[in-house]
Amino acid sequence: MLSMKAVNPWSWQDALGFSQAYEVKGGARVLFCSGQASVDAQGRPQHAGNMDQQLGQAIDNLETVLAQAGMTLASVVRLNFYTTNISAFLAATPVLLARLGGAKPPGTLLGVAALFHPDLLIEIEATAVGE
Repeated sequence: MLSMKAVNPWSWQDALGFSQAYEVKGGARVLFCSGQASVDAQGRPQHAGNMDQQLGQAIDNLETVLAQAGMTLASVVRLNFYTTNISAFLAATPVLLARLGGAKPPGTLLGVAALFHPDLLIEIEATAVGE
């Protein structure tokens, strides 16, 4: 049976919606997801300049990839965020927290000069584990 246990020697990360580490037991499948951004089904960027909407669309796209593999956001054990605007990302943290439904997978937030299209502000990379 799959179990995930958060490992948090501190509490400061709670307000930002992540854990320092996850201990995973019983996982038989690992899914490595490429970066998901705010694009439509044809790969066209959506929601130019709006971090909240781009974050929501990127999570929608991540959920679509996970579902194709028979997984959900609850299966995610790591999230990495690449953004061209860290301040806007931090302001949009409530969007992320609401979408993760209490899950706080470990991850990394990186500020980058650009993503694959100039209208994009955020890209999310994930690793998920299933039974």
